[in-house]
Amino acid sequence: GRTIHYHVERQIGYGSFGAVFHVVVVETGEVVAIKKIFQDKRIKNRELQIMRQLHHANIVQLKHCFYSHVDNSDDLYLNLVLEFVPQTIYGVVCQMKERRARLPMIYVKLYVYQLCCALGYLHSLGICHRDIKPQNVLLHPSTHVIKLCDFGRSVIMLIYSGIFTEMTHSAKMLQPSEPNVSYICSRFYRAPELILGATDYTTAIGIPST
Repeated sequence: GRTIHYHVERQIGYGSFGAVFHVVVVETGEVVAIKKIFQDKRIKNRELQIMRQLHHANIVQLKHCFYSHVDNSDDLYLNLVLEFVPQTIYGVVCQMKERRARLPMIYVKLYVYQLCCALGYLHSLGICHRDIKPQNVLLHPSTHVIKLCDFGRSVIMLIYSGIFTEMTHSAKMLQPSEPNVSYICSRFYRAPELILGATDYTTAIGIPST
C-alpha cells in the first residue's frame, strides 16, 4: 500500500494512556488526531479491537492505525489515527463558566440526545464505554455534532443467561462466576452501583454518566 506521511503540529491531550496530537496528513492536508499508546507486545490492544467495530455518526471515527518505535528503544507504540474534532463539552462548559453564562437548553438537549444515540449503539453491540465524562465528548462548534471518544477503558460484555461479563484482551470468554472490575469511570461520573463496589454490572453503568 501507499505510504502516508504525518506532520505533528502540537500535542492536544495526554494521560496515563499516552498522548494525543494535532496532526496534518502531508499528502492531502487533512487534519487528524493521533492517539499514541504504549503497546504491550504480549497482548492485543482492546481499544483498537473495539474501535474497528464502530461506525456511528456520534462516535469518533478510526481512520487508520500504525505501530512505531521511539529512538534507541525497543518500546512499541500503537498510533490510532482519528478524525479531528476541535472542542470538547468540557472545554465549552469551562468557557461558558468564565463568561458567567449558561449553555442554552436547546444545546443541552441536542448534546444529550446525540450522546444517548451513541450509547444506544454501543450497548446494542454489548460494548461498555466505562469512562463517559465531558472531556471524552468531542464537539464540532459549527455543526453542534458531538462525538464520543476514548475507548481505552471499554470492554465487550458477553451475555450469559441474562448476565453481562467482561471479554478479556485475548477475547477469551469469562465464566459467569468471574467478576468485572468495579473501580472504573472517573469519580464524578461513576454510577451508584460502582461506588458501592458492585462487580456484576452491565452496560447500564453508562447512563448515570450521561
